[in-house]
Amino acid sequence: MTAPSELDDSFHVFDTTLRDGAQREGINLTVADKLAIARHLDDFGVGFIEGGWPGANPRDTEFFARARQEIDFRHARLVAFGATRRPGARAAEDHQVRSLLESGAEVITLVAKSHDRHVELALRTTLDENLAMVADTVSHLKAEGRRVFVDCEHFFDGYRANPEYAKAVVRTASEAGADVVILCDTNGGMLPAQIQAVVATVLADTGARLGIHAQDDTGCAVANTLAAVDAGATHVQCTANGYGERVGNANLFPVVAALELKYGKRVLPEGRLREMTRISHAIAEVVNLTPSTHQPYVGVSAFAHKAGLHASAIKVDPDLYQHIDPELVGNTMRMLVSDMAGRASIELKGKELGVDLGGDRELVGRVVERVKERELAGYTYEAADASFELLLRAEAEGRPLKYFEVESWRAITEDRPDGSHANEATVKLWAKGERIVATAEGNGPVNALDRSLRVALEKLYPELAKLDLVDYKVRILEGVHGTQSTTRVLISTSDGTGEWATVGVGENVIAASWQALEDAYTYGLLRAGVTPPA
Repeated sequence: MTAPSELDDSFHVFDTTLRDGAQREGINLTVADKLAIARHLDDFGVGFIEGGWPGANPRDTEFFARARQEIDFRHARLVAFGATRRPGARAAEDHQVRSLLESGAEVITLVAKSHDRHVELALRTTLDENLAMVADTVSHLKAEGRRVFVDCEHFFDGYRANPEYAKAVVRTASEAGADVVILCDTNGGMLPAQIQAVVATVLADTGARLGIHAQDDTGCAVANTLAAVDAGATHVQCTANGYGERVGNANLFPVVAALELKYGKRVLPEGRLREMTRISHAIAEVVNLTPSTHQPYVGVSAFAHKAGLHASAIKVDPDLYQHIDPELVGNTMRMLVSDMAGRASIELKGKELGVDLGGDRELVGRVVERVKERELAGYTYEAADASFELLLRAEAEGRPLKYFEVESWRAITEDRPDGSHANEATVKLWAKGERIVATAEGNGPVNALDRSLRVALEKLYPELAKLDLVDYKVRILEGVHGTQSTTRVLISTSDGTGEWATVGVGENVIAASWQALEDAYTYGLLRAGVTPPA
């Protein structure tokens, strides 16, 4: 089922997305989802993937059975999660412990109580019996040939209340044969300096190999994880994109990037760090959550630059306003065009879009002024690259890019006596020397306009058949006359291989939508390589 990693065992990257991450509100993973995420994590190159709690629920039991048959792990070892034996029992006779062995996982993580109040109130047993439970379960699993990690739950709160007992749990686990003892900030309330001090003390006092598991309730999970590493921890537990209960866990991707790029530790196989952005977004798709645009390293805005001052410096040297080369993590630098843009922003954006401005300062100046004028009217180009590229080409070529000329359009919404509704649109336009009139019905007036435009143009431009409207956003902008307002529409369109965004602004949502649709179809034809009529 697993293959040895090419990395040595001196430092562990341990992912718990499939267990702890799955406890996030809004995430409900099927077995197929868990298998897909496990493949992505193995592709990324983490050393350990915690798959869940076999025996605790049928889904996790099935996952381990299928993972053994369906996944040929290249880098990761699959880990089963469970608890120490019950009070007063023997590990060899505990059903839950037996389920861990039956999972087939070669590595097992045991959760153990390390806070004295939790032992007495939650387990309802004595402090000595809890230590016996840890020792008995670890030694039994080791005797069965398993590698054992022990998660000391609520460790930092327990250490604050009774440091000697918390350390006794760590010492007991290590002496019983646990490979790593993980100190868990289960409530997520610790700060980096506190983490570093406690980890250093526990390491000195116990001699155990230590790991860190940090929740993000103070917004410090990544910093706390790195502080533990500074103090001597050699095992980090994280989740993809920081998924987890409440506000989440330490985010796998900034932790790994920091270890590789800031600490100089090789914790992934060669070349896998460049896959980080792709892996992050792929896992977000599986869990059906929109990727965070502002996530460090992998967000689409992580290396996006808007201010003209920044762009001027980046034009000279990108490193002046970037802490790393984005390609190291599979991301790209983006220039955002807005009313904050200067000449350098426009020049860099033109280069990014493949539009040669030829060093024409007058042309660049016209584009800068045009953008500022349009943004004052309500347009936004930082989220609508396709509309900006059309504007840029129009200024560079001295005329707008036109595949068709619109004579008129109209959209009608009809309420009928029986309570039903009808939406119809008519478009009159010229294309390739022909006057075309097309009418279509739709699910709403904007959809009717979209369909009528498609009906009008598809015979002349069959490339449009591939286009799909994949997202539609409306924002009402404040007007200068109190209740009067301006509407801005952003449309995302796909041709099956990529997406682009266009913007329209008007005094009503239909007019704004029409502008965005015109740009979407025009850009789609440009992208398809269609030569516009002379």
